[in-house]
Amino acid sequence: MSIEHEILIEAPVDVVWRTVTEPEQIAQWFSDKAEIDLRADGDGTLTWVDKETAAQEQVNLVVAAVEPPHRFAYRWGNPEGTRPEKGNSTLVEFRLVPDGDRTLLRVTETGLDETGWTDERKTFYTDDHNEGWSKHLADLATYAATGVSPK
Repeated sequence: MSIEHEILIEAPVDVVWRTVTEPEQIAQWFSDKAEIDLRADGDGTLTWVDKETAAQEQVNLVVAAVEPPHRFAYRWGNPEGTRPEKGNSTLVEFRLVPDGDRTLLRVTETGLDETGWTDERKTFYTDDHNEGWSKHLADLATYAATGVSPK
């Protein structure tokens, strides 16, 4: 099981790289707040805030790869109280390919088969994240191309 998305963004690779790796940029298209130690094995958190209730959901992540400006990967989706690692989390990988003044961005989320989750939970997660990545990558493309946050 894997989640795969690809989008052509009307912005150069260096702009898209900053958009997917810098916390203040991530907060413009993805989570409401981000903190990332941008190095292999660096820790991070993504925080979403419910606009109606002000309830917060915080997700921990561990950086798996930083290869500017072409590859950034992290692990998340681990059980509460554990650190994301192979076997208890999924791996999100961003691959950036220059295309003139544009960037082809491929995002994959893998590792569901290693989590030990039930088939029902894996299916729910896959459906939920496919929908989420579609929305967030469209927002990323808009933000990277225009500098205007779609949020």
